[in-house]
Amino acid sequence: MADDGPAWSPGAAVRQPEFVVPPAPAAPPAPESPQRTDGGPGVASGPDPSLSWSAPMTPGGTLGATRPVVTFARPEVYRDTPRTFGRRGRVVAAAACVVLGMGLIGGAVTGSWLVGDSADAAERSTYTTAGGLWHNVPVDQLFPPTVDGQGAGPGGADRTWTRIAVAPDGGCADAFDPLLLKALAPVGCQRLLRATYTDATQSYVTTVGLLFTTADAAAMRSLGTRFTKEKLAERTDLMPRPYAAKGTVAAAFGDKQRAAWTVSVLTDAPVVVYAVSGWADGRVVDTPQPAPVATAAGATTAPAQAGLGNEAQGLADRIERGLRKTAVTPSEQPS
Repeated sequence: MADDGPAWSPGAAVRQPEFVVPPAPAAPPAPESPQRTDGGPGVASGPDPSLSWSAPMTPGGTLGATRPVVTFARPEVYRDTPRTFGRRGRVVAAAACVVLGMGLIGGAVTGSWLVGDSADAAERSTYTTAGGLWHNVPVDQLFPPTVDGQGAGPGGADRTWTRIAVAPDGGCADAFDPLLLKALAPVGCQRLLRATYTDATQSYVTTVGLLFTTADAAAMRSLGTRFTKEKLAERTDLMPRPYAAKGTVAAAFGDKQRAAWTVSVLTDAPVVVYAVSGWADGRVVDTPQPAPVATAAGATTAPAQAGLGNEAQGLADRIERGLRKTAVTPSEQPS
């Protein structure tokens, strides 16, 4: 094998004759020019039809004869009703809302009726209970043996009344003057209870009465309105009569000894409360006065100066308060 000599290097000034330069690689063949597909000369005229919007949709179809059909979903907007309901679904939904609304309104109205009925029932119950107190509670509860009249006297002075007699319960025929009996007739007379008291000095005597009527609340309101409008409680010919118990300081307490009185028609109970007062010594009174007049500032009559208006009004007020309290929480012990 012949000596090939030293290899050529880039720093050599002269190429070695024995060095063989390898042939350059052949260049790749140039791609053929795209041909038209519409039968014309083979000159490129556009993009590949298979990637074009005008490409045939079916095999053998005409190029560009049709375009693809593209559909888009309906955009969802605010407050859109789902299409699955349809017209019938919307009607059903609206009907359901109406029914629900009517139910809520009906429930509210029913609730108000129930509350109203409850209050009315309680009022009727108290009214009925008060009407039966004359035989359902002890006499000492309606007419306590001692009644505290703190601030009930003239000028706010204190009073204490002691019970000296209780009249047998009965009717109204002998307890009232004829005109007063006629004025009270519309509400009837179921029972009349009376008791007579005296003050701490035994100078005055006062009869207090509870007339239990047979009337309902409407009739009691009507009578109360009449007494107020016509001022029947201020008429001397409509004074209630006293109960003069024998053997007591009230033995001489008759019609001519009446000095001051009060009559109150209750509207929340079938009861008329009254009281009439006079001197314990039996003196005759020429000018009796209704309690509101006898207790007015500046009154100078003998009943007013003696405080007999305060005696009648103060005792009647406290017996009435006790009646109302007992009507709410009555005792079941018979008298």
